[in-house]
Amino acid sequence: MFWLLIVLAYLLGSVSGSLCLGKLRGVDIRTLGSGNAGGTNALRTQGLIFALGVVLIDVGKGLLAAWLARHFLPGNDMAAMACVFTAVVGHIWPVWHGFRGGKGAATLIGGLILVWPQSLILLFAVWFMNLLLTGYVGLSTVLAAISLLASAAWSDANAEVWGFAIASAVLLTYSHRSNLQRLRAGTENRFEKARLLGRLLSGRRG
Repeated sequence: MFWLLIVLAYLLGSVSGSLCLGKLRGVDIRTLGSGNAGGTNALRTQGLIFALGVVLIDVGKGLLAAWLARHFLPGNDMAAMACVFTAVVGHIWPVWHGFRGGKGAATLIGGLILVWPQSLILLFAVWFMNLLLTGYVGLSTVLAAISLLASAAWSDANAEVWGFAIASAVLLTYSHRSNLQRLRAGTENRFEKARLLGRLLSGRRG
């Protein structure tokens, strides 16, 4: 049953919200904007309503993967976390879409809702604070994923949770490698409207 759930989680993760909704609209957002099949590029290229639909699908499949593991293997936290991680892998490398998907953050959040809800407090705090300071969505997401390590440390987590936290942080850092490369080169897109604290602090220094 464990391996069946793992396969199912990967297939669920491979259902890309942006690409499925894009087919209904006659667009492939991998050919637009940043070329990424995720919520941020969906927002920039297709608008808020489309992006909300993408996020709901991508969060939902992570949540469903975790729920299936909890339902069929109750009490097996390792199986639930493994299914969430596998769903994220499916989102990044989807079998249904030529192995070119998104970056996995929304699917990870969906899974965390069930398998580790306490970690979402720090995760969202780190994401929002960094976005308000810098305006960089990719950097904010990487730092939010890394915050799982801090949550594991503060909660005195067991080896399974530590493994999940490390693997998830590494995977999302890798999936955002192009953002980090552009950030280093000074060419990363900045969400300027979200950089409220950054502009405020710059104004005070000026």
